[in-house]
Amino acid sequence: MRPILLIVMMLIAVPLIGFGGVYGMSEARLRDMKRNAPFEWPIPTDTASLERGRHIARTRGCFGCHGQQLEGWDFGEQWDWPERAVAPNLAAYARDYDAATIEAAVRQGIDRNGRALTSMPSYNFRHLTDDDMAALIAFLKSAPVAGKKLPKAKLGWSVRWDFARGAEMHIGQWVALVPPLRVDPVKDPQRARGEYLAMTMCNECHGLDVRGESLYSVIGAGRPTPDLAIVAAYSREDFETLLETGLASGGRELGLMSLVAPDRFPDLADEELDDLYAFLSALPNEPVPENVMWRPEN
Repeated sequence: MRPILLIVMMLIAVPLIGFGGVYGMSEARLRDMKRNAPFEWPIPTDTASLERGRHIARTRGCFGCHGQQLEGWDFGEQWDWPERAVAPNLAAYARDYDAATIEAAVRQGIDRNGRALTSMPSYNFRHLTDDDMAALIAFLKSAPVAGKKLPKAKLGWSVRWDFARGAEMHIGQWVALVPPLRVDPVKDPQRARGEYLAMTMCNECHGLDVRGESLYSVIGAGRPTPDLAIVAAYSREDFETLLETGLASGGRELGLMSLVAPDRFPDLADEELDDLYAFLSALPNEPVPENVMWRPEN
């Protein structure tokens, strides 16, 4: 073989081997998942359960990410961290797959092929009860399927390299870090209900313990978020205004909160607002957990 041909072949082969190695190692990490027992909770069909499922979908952000008709959403240039993030048509997904597959995606961060998801905030649903999970599935399966052609999601090489070398965590790993619920529902039922709401609504953006920071700021996709102990500075009335409008006291806009809150939180009942306020306004009395990776030191 001529030396020049050998050199050309090596120049071609070396990058291919490198890319192949990165792809293989990143896929191995994304598939290193321990799945819980299949979800076998009965899926209800009654009107009250379907409405409960719609309420969960609205207040936990399903419509915000997957479209107001659950038709799916291409984030395009809005969020290019994985290269192309695409929220699937959720109504169609619920029709196509069984309850166990849907639950694995929602609460565990595992896709239909047993591979870790990279953009779905499953850590926000980690503590969703079986009853609420079943109601959510029931609603999604009942939702009309709106037609919309979506591109395929894409995981870029730079992100694959981060996964391959262990510098990036997939969603399944984030789910495993969510702290347990702490408030005793017998001794303090109102704050326990509020904690459940906070830990299935607020920790998507405010850190896995709602004491500040988040996945988005850790990966450089957003600014740090505040410790929700700040709610203690609000009156109950102002807190309700904040959640309904996304505006702080005095009408000040709050960036992403001003976009998210009006879409999700006006659906909360007065009792839910009372419970959430009781939990969050008591947080200044509790220490802020240290040495957690979703709250990196400055």
